[in-house]
Amino acid sequence: MPKRAMSTSACCGPASMTNRSLLSPIQAGGLAAVFKVLANDTRLRLLHALVISKELGVNDLANAVAMKPQAVSNQLQRLSDLGIVSSRRLGKSIRYSLVDLCARSLLEQAMCLMEEVTARGSSTHGNTAS
Repeated sequence: MPKRAMSTSACCGPASMTNRSLLSPIQAGGLAAVFKVLANDTRLRLLHALVISKELGVNDLANAVAMKPQAVSNQLQRLSDLGIVSSRRLGKSIRYSLVDLCARSLLEQAMCLMEEVTARGSSTHGNTAS
């Protein structure tokens, strides 16, 4: 997959899902592949660490998520294969950064959804009659 330059504009432009045609089977499969790679707690934590710090080395990321550098490196490879993170050599170390700002936006939206679902679940469970 070719590497993309980091986008500095809003994610994917102003087009909303309501203004698009129904996803084709190929588009749905591609979207499912993206969600499959992102549906991993370690990868999500690595992405969040990169959102916070902009750029980190494998050892810094490993310390942030309390994992061995080799395990972190394997997870970073999956994110790199998808084109979400990129790497650059700095002396003897390799630094990783977020390439695609859509990933940051997706993390923010997912956190919002999780918090809303949790809040609704709490209020629903708290209002049940005994």
